[in-house]
Amino acid sequence: MLLKFKPLLVQTLWGGEKIIPFKRLDSDLTNVGESWEISGVKNNETVVADGEYEGMALNALVEKLGAKLVGVDNYKRFGNEFPLLIKFIDARQDLSIQVHPTDEIAVRQGRQRGKTEMWYLMDSDKDAKLYSGLKKQITPEEYTAMVENDTICDALAQYEVKEDDVFFLPAGRIHAIGTGCFLAEIQQTSDVTWRIYDFKRKDKNGNYRELHTKQASEAIDYTVESDYRTNYTSKKNQGVNLVSCPYFNTAVYDLNEPMTIDYEDLDSFVILIGLKGEGTVTDSEGNTTPLKAGETLLLPATEKTVKVEGTVKFLETYV
Repeated sequence: MLLKFKPLLVQTLWGGEKIIPFKRLDSDLTNVGESWEISGVKNNETVVADGEYEGMALNALVEKLGAKLVGVDNYKRFGNEFPLLIKFIDARQDLSIQVHPTDEIAVRQGRQRGKTEMWYLMDSDKDAKLYSGLKKQITPEEYTAMVENDTICDALAQYEVKEDDVFFLPAGRIHAIGTGCFLAEIQQTSDVTWRIYDFKRKDKNGNYRELHTKQASEAIDYTVESDYRTNYTSKKNQGVNLVSCPYFNTAVYDLNEPMTIDYEDLDSFVILIGLKGEGTVTDSEGNTTPLKAGETLLLPATEKTVKVEGTVKFLETYV
């Protein structure tokens, strides 16, 4: 069984014009900042696009199929809430500087869970930049002062980015997507975001957006690292591991010849995220569906092998 979902398109003040053509959608929406590809976030769930379960919301599908969809351990761990949120993001302007708490801190702050995530850069603008992590040691008190006097960006590591760059963002790491970035985002199912700084911008009503200085101060990991980029060596026609963490495991595949991927020993659903090119995916029962750039595919935990054919680059992620 191969499942596709109807995307949720989110118009934002900072959104651009890349997502609609990338996904080949017949839509005149403008300023689309995000396409939620697979989501179990309450009140923002994606629904199955076609087939036997057409029109069913993702968490209802989890409730119906249970471990057959998500895997035995995942069903015990997450229940009827799907554990990952998959997005495409197009930033025409800088997003706010922000941080997400760990699960432990989130619960302490009255939220259900924290958020760890990752970014995979797609065909971004040539001058695209982003922030990830601290470049110098600061204390919580210095952090608060720097937010108040508009110098917090001076403490952050900034990166010029290009297609195929990867950044892992464990909970606690300060970050911001910058102007010109076009990327795929994989994250825990969580909507908890603490906004640190928003460049003194005002919304359409002339108001500053709320900052969460205190909550963010409690959530920040003040550790300084030398490089926050995920370094890897790309290879043709095999999976290259990018991120392994308690919340998701992600690899990238760049194929120009057929490949059968074995999930026999995996107790999890698998998500395939089309980045470039076009291929077809065939499951163990012979069901076939296209996988093109801008398309996202969910394989239930019961799928033990799939065959991918075509010239196609995609991300593979599971829990």
